[in-house]
Order: sequence, then C-alpha cells, then structure tokens
Amino acid sequence: MPRARLALEDGSIFHGRAIGDVHGADGETVFNTSLTGYQEILTDPSYAGQMVVMTYPLIGNYGISVEDMESRAPFLSGFVVRELCRTPSSFRSTQSLEEFLIERKVPCIEGVDTRRLTLRLREHGSLRGYMSGDESLEDGDLVERARASAGVVGMDFVKEVATREPYEWSEGHNSIFSTHGRFSPSSRRRVVAIDYGVKINILRNLHEVGCDLVVVPPTMGADEILARDPEGVFLSNGPGDPAALDYAAETVSGLLGRVPIFGICLGHQILARAAGAKTFKLPFGHHGGNHPVKDLATGKIEITAQNHGFAVDPGSLPEGAGVTHVNCNDDTVEGVEYPHLLAASVQYHPEASPGPHDSLHLFARFTELMKNSASTPERTGA
Repeated sequence: MPRARLALEDGSIFHGRAIGDVHGADGETVFNTSLTGYQEILTDPSYAGQMVVMTYPLIGNYGISVEDMESRAPFLSGFVVRELCRTPSSFRSTQSLEEFLIERKVPCIEGVDTRRLTLRLREHGSLRGYMSGDESLEDGDLVERARASAGVVGMDFVKEVATREPYEWSEGHNSIFSTHGRFSPSSRRRVVAIDYGVKINILRNLHEVGCDLVVVPPTMGADEILARDPEGVFLSNGPGDPAALDYAAETVSGLLGRVPIFGICLGHQILARAAGAKTFKLPFGHHGGNHPVKDLATGKIEITAQNHGFAVDPGSLPEGAGVTHVNCNDDTVEGVEYPHLLAASVQYHPEASPGPHDSLHLFARFTELMKNSASTPERTGA
C-alpha cells in the first residue's frame, strides 16, 4: 500500500499507509476511546470538520452492517487507525471496513502509532492536522497545511450535514440487538425534531417511546415550528462551534416556555445559549463510549457515550436553571434542567449504538415532560 503521513500543527509527523485515495485532508484531530462502534463513529455527522484517531489498536473486525448507519454518509474529514482488519467475522457484515472507506471516499491512514498520537493530543489538546499520500511534499509543507486548516472554532458545519427539507420519521428499531420493546408508550406525541446533524438512532429511540416525528431544517424559525402544533421539540446533536449558531439559538429562544424541549449534545449547548448561558472549548474534548457521568438527583453513575469538543459554562447559567449531571472525570456540565421553561438537555448520547444504554431512560423522561406539561393549568387553559 502507498505510504501516507499525518502532520499536526505543532510540527509532529506520523507515518502510515494510505487506505484508498488519501489525496489530502485537513481538520481538527481528535481521539476516540471506543472499543467498538467504528461505523457509528464514521457516520456520525457531529464529526464534520474532524479527523478521528481510534485508540483501540484493531478496527474493523466485525465489518460493516447496513443497519448500523447513523446518517446518509460519512462526514468526518479523515480516519486514523493502528491496524485495519481485512477479514471481518460477523453474520451481519455486508462488506469490510476497508471496502466501505474506499467506496465512501473517506481519507484513512493505517499503521500509525496511535498511542503516541493520542498522548500528543492528550498533552497538547486537539490539534489541526493534514493527511496526505503525496510523497513529493516535504514534511514542512504538510505542517504548514495543517496550520492553515480552519479547525472547528467559530465554524458552522450544521448547514452542511442537516436536512434542507422537512420530513416525517416513523421507523423504530429493526435489529435483534436493539432495545426494541423496552418501552411501551400508552399514547403518542407530536414532536418536531430540529436537525443539526441528527443520528438515526436518536430518531428510532424517540419513535420507540411514542413520538410521532417531523424532522425540520436547522434554519426553520420558531413561529413556523409552533405552527405545526407540536407537543414537544427535540434539539439534535451536530458538529462545530455552538457559538457560531446564533440563528439556531434565536429559534430555540422563541420556543422556550411555549413547548417542552429536550436537547442532546449540540442541542444541549444551543439550548443553554438560547437561555443566556455561554459555552467554551474543551482541551481535547470527550470522544468515546466509556465516560462516567453522575446524576446529581439520584447519585448514580451512568457510563455514557460522548462526542463533543465544547461545554456549557455552569457559572453563566440563568436563574432558575440547574445542573443535573456532571462528568466524573473533569466535573464539566453534562446535563441542565430549566423547570420554569419546560426544558432539559444532556451533553452525552443516551441513544448510543452499540452502547452503553445506561441513559436510555432519558427518552421516556422526555415523554413524561410532555405529558406533565399538557396536564398543567397553564397548558390546558383551566
């Protein structure tokens, strides 16, 4: 296989082998600690603008399955692994990971010392990078191209990955390994889901707990959303810097207090900014399927899947808002509740596929919020 290199803005060079056409790709380089779920990571729109380094040394051992797609296509800038498995072993596999990467034109480098690379990112924070298989370029040229990368701060990738037209979603889980049947909704609720880069498994879980969904573009205004008479509004995950999404925060601001709201990941950050709070960039973010989060109401620890590079500043939260969950590793905010505004959100991913599923109950909690809101005098007109 042809050789390829990954250069970081700090001058570091990492050597490997090109998978497919590594013509040159740039983005913020982040590491993910998940042992499985590489297909979900590859197709998670939240990774737009980023190159993902997998810390687990062998990737691709169970191949690719159609039902594990989280979006219509991969949106990440590049993929970096230590070793790529070429002989997957799974009855669900329809093709190898290598075939998928080449077919979907995902720039990938194999054979990289991912331990050394991860330590570099851990010590210096997420760094802009540039990968290329062009051997005519000097190392210094690659470093300069890494430094010229836009990164993710101040960037709006949402409009690149989100839907441009509203559509209805009526599909639940279709896998024998899913959580199908865990919840039995007694009634269904009309919900508008604002798509900032939504993962398919989120929509499936919302359907499973009784939500009849209409997914709308991130540019749709509050009045147009309310004209659909929703019983609740969901704010999805997505890529980029929440501070660059003033139009999204303005829409959510127009919804606050008028309809129950539940947000995940970027939706959590946009909700906070709409309520008047601030967000900030984390050194190297949280990316992986093994992050412990404490529920402050119960004192219980849930193991969660996470993928974000920004966080909500707890000191900037408005009066009446309260932190509900915190990250056990660094005490960052993982959940906020706005009781007076009928809204709540979490920073992590309760829909995580292939898991963990410790936080799956949050989808049912959203339906309870809608149910309780509908029965209050303010909402019924009593």
